[in-house]
Amino acid sequence: MIRKGYSRAMRLARQPLLLPASQPEMVAMPDDVVIECGWGRLLPGHTWRDPARLAGELLKERPGQRDIAFYVEKPQVLISCAPQQLFLDPSDALRLHLAAYRAQPAARRGFTLRRLRTRSDVAAINALYRARQMVPLDAQRVWQERASRAITYALAEDLASGEVIGVAMGLDHVEAYADPQHGASLWALAVAPQATHPGIGEALVRYLAEHYLARGRAWLDVSVLHDNAQALALYEKLGFTLIPAFAVKRRNAINEGLFTGPADALDKLNPYARIIADEARKRGIHVEVLDAEGGYFRLNFGGRSIVCRESLSELTHAVAMSRCQDKRVTLRVLAKAGLAVPVQCMAGHEAANAAFLAEHGAVVVKPVEGEQGKGISVNVTEPEAVEAAVLRAREHCDRVVLEQFCAGQDLRIVVIDYKVVAAAVRRPPMVIGDGHSTVRELIAKQSRRRAAATGGESRIPVDAEAERCLRSQGFALDDVPAPQVQIQVRNTANLHTGGTIHDVTDALHPRLREAAERGARALDIPVTGLDFLVPAVDGPDYVIIEANERPGLANHEPQPTAARFVDLLFPNTRFATREDSG
Repeated sequence: MIRKGYSRAMRLARQPLLLPASQPEMVAMPDDVVIECGWGRLLPGHTWRDPARLAGELLKERPGQRDIAFYVEKPQVLISCAPQQLFLDPSDALRLHLAAYRAQPAARRGFTLRRLRTRSDVAAINALYRARQMVPLDAQRVWQERASRAITYALAEDLASGEVIGVAMGLDHVEAYADPQHGASLWALAVAPQATHPGIGEALVRYLAEHYLARGRAWLDVSVLHDNAQALALYEKLGFTLIPAFAVKRRNAINEGLFTGPADALDKLNPYARIIADEARKRGIHVEVLDAEGGYFRLNFGGRSIVCRESLSELTHAVAMSRCQDKRVTLRVLAKAGLAVPVQCMAGHEAANAAFLAEHGAVVVKPVEGEQGKGISVNVTEPEAVEAAVLRAREHCDRVVLEQFCAGQDLRIVVIDYKVVAAAVRRPPMVIGDGHSTVRELIAKQSRRRAAATGGESRIPVDAEAERCLRSQGFALDDVPAPQVQIQVRNTANLHTGGTIHDVTDALHPRLREAAERGARALDIPVTGLDFLVPAVDGPDYVIIEANERPGLANHEPQPTAARFVDLLFPNTRFATREDSG
């Protein structure tokens, strides 16, 4: 029977787990092998003769780590040794036979592949893993073992920005435990959700396949969740086939979704509500979904009950919320608190609008009330364009403001309980020419990638504002850009219109941190996302342009935004979290 989501790869014949007996033998394989991988330990099940001993070792899993017993020949016997604490991982094992593998000329552009080199590489990998809700590495252990031949970290680095945008870990079974079958395996593959380049995951898998082929290894194995259709399609494309191998794990908060069954009500929540619900459940807080489509849920713990809509809770009073919703009021309150804000006026008659434009040279046109970047036009420099932008803004709100355009990086600072928790630079959506696709086709491809990476929350609209932005760069939707030509699709950097988010919390200048916390107090709002324009995140200069009463905490996952939010609502559960318990 072919399970849903498999496509034609899963119709291939199952492959034997081991090579024929004629495979050359090495030194004797040791018993009871334990391999430290940084995110946890890998225990090759076929090296453990006593299931009870293997079960006991799995139960020694360290807090915050994920141990995996792989190649378990009799998983039912192993689980019977600790049935309340172990479970059979619902993943498929796939194998790429390297003797049949054929390398392809590198078609990738815009990024390069390399090995782990510096401590900052480890930090970048962890930021990437947290953004993908994966277990971060033990940075000190990984750095100490960086010269090991057993484990190889392959990194994808953006050529323009130098950012690490992809990672995969390879394990050489021969170096790790003298595997007589000459195998290798692939683990912890992750691609940055904001990456604009196609083919990063494929390039990382090929890099490790060719690395182990050069070492004379026989195969490359991978374990992938049975319903991860996107990953299965990638491995099918590369020639992986199913093998009868099983993995057993310990029940813990990290693996909870794999052994508790589907949480149907929670699955209907959007990512901004779901990240909070998941954090609450880890602490034993009951989550009751009230309106999944609207993002409403109730949290109950110890007699305390709080209703939330994503990161907006009953702790945010109506006055604070109204101050954030009206962009004119927001700036007035912040200005009275001594904070820097741009000049602003109501859009009016054409002559008055033109006079404001002439005074400032360029303006931003936005609806007085709105969210998700809808109806906003940025860096408008012509009177006719101002009037057209005003009409577009009025589709979202009958009141429209003109605002002095201030150049700079778009910086979102999240403040929870009047303390800065996260900061991220938001960049407008970009497409990169390939020499044969039109701008319209490139936008569609990038939009699909953004939607897949954000649970459908981020898509690039093809509208009048996008066309205006393209014209300013000399492009139209049906033009075919040359290879590697980068084109900015919109001037706004909002996530919902295709923008990407890059964590800069550790680089934030103290004056920006102080301004954000002072702004939250001025607005009297316990949870907010303040939008800054800054020349540099590590410099003191800024203007604040907006405050969001319902910031998307899922957009800042390298930082513990959901944890700090639940701390605010239920402070007596603070030390129930893995991060705080050490």
